[in-house]
Amino acid sequence: MNVSAIIPAYNEEKTIDNVLKVLNSSSLVDEIIVVSDGSEDATADSAQEYNSVITIDLLHNRGKGGAVIAGLKRSKNDIILILDADLIGLTEQHVQQLLKPVSKGETKMAIGVFEKGRVATDFAQKVAPFLSGQRAMKRELLENISDLDLTRFGIEVALHQYVDEHNIPTVEVQLPDLSHVMKEEKLGLWKGICARAIMYFEIFKYVLRVDSLTKKNK
Repeated sequence: MNVSAIIPAYNEEKTIDNVLKVLNSSSLVDEIIVVSDGSEDATADSAQEYNSVITIDLLHNRGKGGAVIAGLKRSKNDIILILDADLIGLTEQHVQQLLKPVSKGETKMAIGVFEKGRVATDFAQKVAPFLSGQRAMKRELLENISDLDLTRFGIEVALHQYVDEHNIPTVEVQLPDLSHVMKEEKLGLWKGICARAIMYFEIFKYVLRVDSLTKKNK
């Protein structure tokens, strides 16, 4: 199995090591790429402690879409695994579960959904599983979506719309006991709420842009 793991990260020095330890010990992943997306902390330094990890240190924040594309350009494999850098409880079994449907040719994209982790994060993903940042997919999906680097936090929506429009089946994979650090925990209540509002605004803005282009092309 030839798998490239891409980890987009913005100021995740406190948590990224938990993710890299698991990926570094996994026999299923043969390339790990961390994209520090204009981080102002030691995220890039933490990644560089692993000799096996390719670290891309972007000078300016490009958003998740731009970070993923930067990692994709450096990657070499046909199967791409995308994981958030702030995961809590990631195990090799989670990685295996997420990769299995794609590696066996059962689907072109598997979407990881938290289960029995924490109430707040579990609920959010049950409401909108298509916004999950944990995915395994064929490289072609990322390459076939135009301007993916401009989507910022809208990358998951872009992927969802693409597979929906092209009738590409996807699989949801339950990831038990996995969660992530919420923005309100990282930044404090009010800064976290503001950061979450900005994220949802960027997603909404991307959706409006796609709708506008769709109507224009009809």
